[in-house]
Amino acid sequence: MISTELIKRIRKIQIVTQRLVNETFAGEYVSVFKGRGMEFSEVREYQPGDDIRTIDWNVTARMGHPFVKKYTEERELTVMLMVDASPSGDFGTTDRLKGEIAAEICAILAFSAITNNDRVGLIIFTDRVEKYLPPAKGQRHVLRVVRELLHFRPEGQGTDIGEALDYLNRVQKRRSVCFLVSDFITGDFEKPLRISNKRHDMIALVITDPREMEMPDVGLVDLEDAETGEIVTIDTSDPEFRERFGEMGAFGRAQLFRTLQSLSVDAIDVVTDRPYIDPLVRFFRERAHRFR
Repeated sequence: MISTELIKRIRKIQIVTQRLVNETFAGEYVSVFKGRGMEFSEVREYQPGDDIRTIDWNVTARMGHPFVKKYTEERELTVMLMVDASPSGDFGTTDRLKGEIAAEICAILAFSAITNNDRVGLIIFTDRVEKYLPPAKGQRHVLRVVRELLHFRPEGQGTDIGEALDYLNRVQKRRSVCFLVSDFITGDFEKPLRISNKRHDMIALVITDPREMEMPDVGLVDLEDAETGEIVTIDTSDPEFRERFGEMGAFGRAQLFRTLQSLSVDAIDVVTDRPYIDPLVRFFRERAHRFR
């Protein structure tokens, strides 16, 4: 049974995100993604002027003379939302948690997709894949996606992006546009992300809280690791500690974005104390400009 409070939250997100989609993202989405994908249609005999890179060597060998593959533009896209639901998403020092912002952004992407008659799928993961909704169309399906994002309570305590990407590649055979939504407070995801980016159009959506980058002077503080339960007492009045903390945070972020760039994975940088609309719009426009 869905609670009245959850229904109100779903309705609020629906109203806010659909307004943003109609006013801002619908056109941006089309300019970036529609018409980018090609799917195999048939083979035909080679004709002078055909691109030799389209030759189907298996058919050519079987028939004894050259054949080429013919492609048509995909009529629809599949958008996969891969959302990290590990406990670190329950952290937030502004008016909203990282997980709440992730849900809103995913709702915008989902409503943008169905507005353009595309399919939307969902993978929720922690240190394991916890929920999978196969890609489908329609507002009813997207509302279920939003409900799962708001209501789902994970069992896992850690984060394993590699496991989630392996699962994506098993269940999603056709090329998809995939948004990987996480704070990326984990390692060992470079190889699976490289493999997945060859099969899909991978986009990393990195969500960070400002207190993960700098620490204010508030005296002695007990910090609990949301994923391990370990508690550490720190003295935030120590200026050397605050400086080291800031340096480590900046280094970690810079290293993450360098890694994503080296893998040719586009990244959207969202910080919880700033409007997420700005980096989303900037991503769409920069990417549209690149593909012109």
